[in-house]
Formats: sequence, structure tokens, C-alpha cells
Amino acid sequence: MSDLPSPQDATEAALFSECWDAVLSYADLCTAGSTAAAELAREAFAQGIRELRAAESASVRGTGRRSSRLPRIPLLLTAVRTTAAAWERDGQGHKLDPDLRLWLHSDEAARYTGPPLERPVALRGLRDLQQADAELLWLAEAEALPLPLVARRLGLDPAATADELDQVGRLFRDRCHRNHIDSPMDAECRSYARLLDAVTRSPAAETPEDLSRHLATCRQCAEAAACLRLHGGTLPGALAGGVIGWGGLAYLERRRRAAEARLGAGHPDRAGLDGDDPADGRPRARVTRHGPMAAAVLVSLLALAVSLMPFGESGEPATVVPDTDRGGPAAAPAPSLPPVGTAPSGGATPGSPEPSAARRTPSSAPPSRTPDPIPEPDPEPQGTASATAEPGAGVSGGRPACLVDYGVVNQWPDGFQADVTVTTRHALDSWRVGFTLPDGRRITQMWDATAHQDGTRVTAAAAGYNARVAAGGRLVFGFIATRQGTDVQASDFTLNGRTCEAA
Repeated sequence: MSDLPSPQDATEAALFSECWDAVLSYADLCTAGSTAAAELAREAFAQGIRELRAAESASVRGTGRRSSRLPRIPLLLTAVRTTAAAWERDGQGHKLDPDLRLWLHSDEAARYTGPPLERPVALRGLRDLQQADAELLWLAEAEALPLPLVARRLGLDPAATADELDQVGRLFRDRCHRNHIDSPMDAECRSYARLLDAVTRSPAAETPEDLSRHLATCRQCAEAAACLRLHGGTLPGALAGGVIGWGGLAYLERRRRAAEARLGAGHPDRAGLDGDDPADGRPRARVTRHGPMAAAVLVSLLALAVSLMPFGESGEPATVVPDTDRGGPAAAPAPSLPPVGTAPSGGATPGSPEPSAARRTPSSAPPSRTPDPIPEPDPEPQGTASATAEPGAGVSGGRPACLVDYGVVNQWPDGFQADVTVTTRHALDSWRVGFTLPDGRRITQMWDATAHQDGTRVTAAAAGYNARVAAGGRLVFGFIATRQGTDVQASDFTLNGRTCEAA
């Protein structure tokens, strides 16, 4: 099994933190157990990082421009699929999901490695975009991240990100249309190409009945329609199916649930996740409920989903949430993931890929994960509450200042992953959560907060972008820690020095 490479600089350290969960999530779909998932993820991650480094250092002769490649996360997900194919060839197929093994031997899988003009339109369209544009499209559409968070990761102006995403979407549509025209197709498909372009430009355009029938039976044109109709809610599925292939739709659902779990209620970036009108002003994409063309596209995509979705032994689609028999949620990393702290200080902010100079804004992006913590005393009472604390709050006989929900997401022989959700009675302008871990447990990574540890006592401080919490709101963070025994429970939780009770 390949060892993970060490980050070469702060930019790669941020990349490792951002991409590992995505790689492991897809690897878990592709394998028959959590152990095999971790092994596949590590091998594919190492291969993908080597490809990224080679692409970053390579340039087109005479121009100095970077060679065309996929965005970072899609490239690493592709590495998972190609590594799984290598396992099948090398006699390790028993570690893979049985339906993936069948798919790897099908004509559908051959499309991803065959002649370029025969590969999925979405894959070719994403490759044709500038790297920064492709990263924006993938993070916003496939990874289901809110635009404020995407803006911070890519160093964009939050106020202009929605407009920029709209422009990128139109560029992607144009590339996909051109690639569809260039694809080998029969006379019937070619006769519908111009009409397909016209009716997908506007949600109000009526679709001729003959085109609807054609889309219901032609996968190639249905895939193109999903890419061309930006307002129909089919773009995420088109991206995942075109880039990943098998299991693409299940991967989308996992990433959506992971994004919602990571943000949680009360998070500033959650605006728009629970309603139809996000804070950035972009209405949430909805699947069109009427129109013959939309119905035809959906029928074709659902038929395609049968070949992309993993299935269990009973023939029913496998749930996208891993069950307890497979080692817990797929976001749980393997124990030997190199700590982000190996990156030099003063570099790029973790969780924010290196943007082009033209796109960078003066605002700093918050880290998605923190470096290895530096031992520090626990000065918990810092932070202010905009509401006056009531007498007896947090002491015996009084109402608690906060409620805490601590959960172990996953664990392995020498480490574990946990999430912490704290509900506060008072509005906060800043916060510090203190808690005690069993002896011999040490935090190695923390996200959505900054970790300090002194012996068994840990303090998690607000990350800046999530410092303000409304009264009755929740603050959420997670961490990875090493362990030397079986006890992984935390205790003695406090919020800004006040005692918390279990939820």
C-alpha cells in the first residue's frame, strides 16, 4: 500500500485537508469494506498528488501556459477510479464493490479511457475551462458548498462570486455544446443538435415532441442536454456522471450531506441551504416539474443512473450513507494522513487553494483545518456574550449556559474522529470551547476552530468566520486525535468558562 506523500508547502497542505475527505468518500463507495476503502483512498491519493505535481510543473512549449487538466478534486476522484481498475486487473478485485467490478468491464467504463472525442461531454467541457473557473464550478455545483465558503477558498470577492459563477456556467455550457457537435454521432442526433442548443437556453422554451422522444432514448444527447440546461438542476449530476462515472450520483448525495453536517445550523455560510433564496441572491436550482423536454432528460438520466449507482446484493440501490458494518461515515480519514502542520507557517491559508493573482482579494480565507496544535494553557473565559449571563448559569442548581453534543464519527487502532456541537443560551461575539480528553489522546487536526492543548485539556477557539453565534444558535467543529487505548470520550465541556451539560 502506498504511503501518502508529505505536503511540500502550505498550498499543498491546504490541498490535502480539502481533498482527503472527498477521496475517502468515493473510495468507500467503490470498496467492500472500510479497510479496503482506506487502502484504496491512500493509494489513489498518492497517485493523484503525483499527477497534480506533474501538471503544475509542466507547461506548454513556447507559451508558458499550464497544460489542460481537471480541477483538483475531480482529478483525485478520477485517480480513485483508475486505481480501482488497476486493482481489478491485478487480482485484487475482491476488495471492490461487485457492481463496480461489472461496470469496469463494460462499454460504459471504456468511454472514460477511450478516444477523447467519445468521452463524456461534461468531462471534456470541464477540462476546457481555465483552472480557476473549473474549480469554482466544481466546488459550487458538485461539492455543494455555499458561495461565501467557495469565495474564501478560492480568494474571490464574495459579492461578485454569484455573477462569476453564472459566467463560468455559461462558458461551460458553450464548451459542452461545441464538444457535443464535435462528437461522433449518427444522422438523427446531428439533426437535433442545433434544436437542442436552442431549447435549452431558456426555461420558458417549449420542446418539440419529437426532440423529447429522442432524448428519452438517446443517452448521448440526454447527457448533453443536462450540461446545456443550466437552470434545470441537472448540472451537478452531469458533472459527477461525466467526471467520476460509476457511483457519481451517490457521491453527490454524500457530499451534500457532508456539507450540511459540517456547516450546521447557525453557521454564516448556511444561508440558502434551508430555503429557496440563498443569501447570495442565487435561487436554489430546482428540477423542472413541467415541460416534455425536462421529462425526457430526467428519464434518460435516471436510466443512466442505474449504471452509475452502486447496488447491493439484493439488487436495490445501496444507501449513500455508509452503514455501521463498513466502519462508519466515509468522511473518516485513515490514521496515517499526514498532518497539515507539516506546512511552513506564513504560507497560504489552509483550506484556500492558491488562486490566480487577478482573482485574489485582500480578505483572508479561514482555515478549513488547523496545523498541529501548539500546547497552550486553557484561558477559557475569553470571548464575549452580547447577552448578560443569568445568575446561576453554568453552576450547580442553575440553568446551564450551553448544551453539548459530542459524537465519535469513526475510530481506528491509533486514532479517532469526533464532532462537537454546542448550543448556547446567549448570543456570542466570540467563543472558546474547553474540554478534557483521556490521557494519551492528542489533537492532530481540527476544522472550523483553532485547537490548543495542554496535557489532557483542549481549547477550541472560534475560527473568525464563525465567531458570532445567535442566542439559541449552534457552533460546530470537529477534530482528529491520536489514542493509545479504547476510551475516546471527552468530558468537562465549557463555553467561555461556563459549564456545559450534555444535550
